Amino acid sequence: MSDQSAAAPCSPYDALLLLSFGGPEGPEDVVPFLENVTRGRGIPRERLKEVGQHYFLFDGVSPINAQNRELLDALRKDFADHGLDLPVYWGNRNWAPYLTDTLRRLTEDGHRRVLTLATSAYASYSGCRQYRENLADALAALEAEGLTPPRVDKLRHYFNHPGFVRPMVDATLAALAELPEGVRERAHLAFTTHSIPTAAADTSGPVAGHGEGGAYVAQHLDVAHLIAEAVREETGVDHPWQLVYQSRSGAPHIPWLEPDICDHLESAHGAGVPGVVMIPIGFVSDHMEVKYDLDTEAAAKAADLGLPVARAATVGADPRFAAAVRDLVLERAATERGRSPERCALGALGPSHDLCPVGCCPARAPRPAAAGADSPRA
Repeated sequence: MSDQSAAAPCSPYDALLLLSFGGPEGPEDVVPFLENVTRGRGIPRERLKEVGQHYFLFDGVSPINAQNRELLDALRKDFADHGLDLPVYWGNRNWAPYLTDTLRRLTEDGHRRVLTLATSAYASYSGCRQYRENLADALAALEAEGLTPPRVDKLRHYFNHPGFVRPMVDATLAALAELPEGVRERAHLAFTTHSIPTAAADTSGPVAGHGEGGAYVAQHLDVAHLIAEAVREETGVDHPWQLVYQSRSGAPHIPWLEPDICDHLESAHGAGVPGVVMIPIGFVSDHMEVKYDLDTEAAAKAADLGLPVARAATVGADPRFAAAVRDLVLERAATERGRSPERCALGALGPSHDLCPVGCCPARAPRPAAAGADSPRA
């Protein structure tokens, strides 16, 4: 190991950017936030007020920003505890702190090589490519201001990293324990993730893997299998499981991934399933789509059916996830220095690519995207 790499294990990177979706932090923020999310779609303000009702049930506050602050603290603590001198910044796509503002601050603070951690673990247009497009837009905005922004790379997908998977195994075991004793052993596991249009799923991931469900479905199935197997090993019970979907928001005539969690609960009850554990593997934290779509809507559906359910926690700011991020940062930094570090990954799919290839999770309309093989700065 060279003196340089020993002294600076994160070299050539000098900052980490936590990039997330963002959410309102009060009733007055809800409609402006939804306007940001739906910009360009021509949705009337009155319709956005209707769409925002589930935010108003929680006083207009999405939990995602508070959870990102907790993750920031966890990352900074883990880095400091392990001697990594790597500042961590936070920027959002759709609400303050806005991505462009954060990148401007990074630039003004003198950072030249930045790694990005997106709060989305899987391949898809909305979970990866769209974040990369937002990065490209923000970098272009800074250049238009006369600034020279840093080079920005993105950490690989971490859906199968042990530090992401193992907290979900423990959360599943804890949720199983919440079910009545007579129900627990025969309970089914419902692994949930965000539904997306089937066309977007089919073209997720590198071109070579495009097909039914694409990388999006394959990656979720791999994680679900890992968790179900770990639960079997620890409990001695082989719980039946299924990947199901939630949070559909598209037009009714466009095919989206199914079954919906509420439909699945109804089918399970009809088949005599005594209880269900809902495991939101598609989400990093307990944000609004978990709190409302699972804890409110799905829980109400289960109560109507008389079906016992429990919901597993997401990874959130678990110290093991923070340690996984550190591992991914050091792995990518070593790769950039020309080394071949061990790449941690569980399951059948192996570690994901560092650089999104051309044609990976294509945009609905061609737009520049940063941190990919088709990026000007790659």
